[in-house]
Amino acid sequence: MKRLATFLSPYRKECVLGPLFKLLEALFELIVPLIIAQLVDQAIPSGETGAIIRSGLMLALLALIGLAASVTAQYFAAKAAIGFSTSLRHAVFAHIHSLSYKDLDHLGSATLVTRLTGDINQVQTGMNLGLRLLLRSPFVVFGAMIMAFVIDGRLALIFVGVIAVLFLIVFGIILGTMPMQQQVRTDTDSVSAVTRENLSGVRVIRAFRREASETERFDRLNEILTKAQLHVGRFTAALNPSTYVALNLAILLLLRSGALRVDSGTLTQGQLIALYNYMSQILVELVKLANLIVTLTKSAACAKRISGVLDIQSSQRDGDKALTAADLTSLTFRDAGISYHSSGDAALEHISFTAHPGETIGVIGGTGSGKSTLVNLIPRFYDHTFGEILYGSTPIQQLTLASLRGAIGVVPQHATLFQGTIRSNLLWGNPAATDQELWEALEIAQAAEIVRGKGAGLEEPVQQGGKNFSGGQRQRLTIARALVRKPAILILDDSASALDYATDAALRHALREMPNPPLTFIVSQRTSSVRYADQILVLEDGLCVGQGTHEELFQSCPVYREIHEASAGKEESSHG
Repeated sequence: MKRLATFLSPYRKECVLGPLFKLLEALFELIVPLIIAQLVDQAIPSGETGAIIRSGLMLALLALIGLAASVTAQYFAAKAAIGFSTSLRHAVFAHIHSLSYKDLDHLGSATLVTRLTGDINQVQTGMNLGLRLLLRSPFVVFGAMIMAFVIDGRLALIFVGVIAVLFLIVFGIILGTMPMQQQVRTDTDSVSAVTRENLSGVRVIRAFRREASETERFDRLNEILTKAQLHVGRFTAALNPSTYVALNLAILLLLRSGALRVDSGTLTQGQLIALYNYMSQILVELVKLANLIVTLTKSAACAKRISGVLDIQSSQRDGDKALTAADLTSLTFRDAGISYHSSGDAALEHISFTAHPGETIGVIGGTGSGKSTLVNLIPRFYDHTFGEILYGSTPIQQLTLASLRGAIGVVPQHATLFQGTIRSNLLWGNPAATDQELWEALEIAQAAEIVRGKGAGLEEPVQQGGKNFSGGQRQRLTIARALVRKPAILILDDSASALDYATDAALRHALREMPNPPLTFIVSQRTSSVRYADQILVLEDGLCVGQGTHEELFQSCPVYREIHEASAGKEESSHG
């Protein structure tokens, strides 16, 4: 929680001026009952029109000054709250990008989106209200009590008693609802996760006719959230009625006792009216304070969740040595492997090979064999937990992540384009790339014809996720994006799965014919994609069960031969 306070540092002035102007408004509000008492006790009985007008003008002046102070306070409070939430949102977003894949897998994208949006908005609302009311309401409450002592000490004891009772009610409810609010936010995360999963997988859900079961799952989680919210609501709903009951009982007691003192001549009618006004002010302010406390309780729960994200230190440590050309003479795996969970089984183990610039390394195996895991170790998307990975003679952990990933072009398994244009997507590879370099990358990736076929060429709009392109087009454009970088190492993680065999072959030929070709890793489930690789790694259940060229593996590796025969059958079927 203290960590979040640092984001308020640029707004110290606003955090002081906002409450200060609110206190100024409250001070004028406390003066009003005294003027009314004077008007009732002196001006009206005397019948002096001038005195009555002067009192009315004084009340109007106090109202105008109070309005100006209130607007000014609102301005400073809003500026501080919005500026704080903006800085916090930037910081959380940047911090999320600094976390490792392992950390992001653990947190989950749904909860991160909720914390980045809904939770920060709730904290912003709480801060805005807090700067305006957190000092003002107690100031009015205790100020009204002090003014009551100035008017009549005996009747002021009623104020003391009711304020004590009200604070017990308010803070009792606060302490009871804080853990409940935390549970509500957790249940909200669950509903958000299911919603996000259903929206992203809507085609699969409809293909398997799972709408009813998914709706039932959503309804179940939504019911849990609803029950949690109702549980909190029952407690918070008791705030206003209980405060109204206590204050109205106090008003009845005040009027009864005050009437007796007016009748005995120890208290004037104007003073009793002033005391009633002060009691009414307490009523209004405590209702505001009660609602503010509910909001602040929610905001505190949200702030704790946000702070929890910022407190997470990335499990991946950056190196201190920049990757140089001297380090790119070779890439070596020495008995390397990884376990995603500290106590779980290894997802990949005993991987050993050496690759050199310009070579093509094929990685093949069935689904779940560890192919993507292996290539994810090369740019340190995940850190290996066994063995060694060396660039030249330098361990990969000693290299800075920026220099390492700057030398690697990655085409992920799921082709992802971003909203914008074809040009803006390609420039992700190299923001300084010229049009000639963009077209060269498109030619190699077999995507030039796609772009030429679009009316706007490189300026063709790209919808979110590249939904206005087919799967094969998206794959070729993402390959071009990686090639624009002119990487020393190119990783194609099953990125040609949507391409026909002819286009796949043309792509591989173009990569081989590149001047100064990169060290290329081709991950695939079909042997035709890796057949001409300099070295092929055959994976099964996280182990390398074969290593060599196509001819060597066809003779010596049953797993490879089985994959080849299966993919050859599919190829013949596709040609047929």
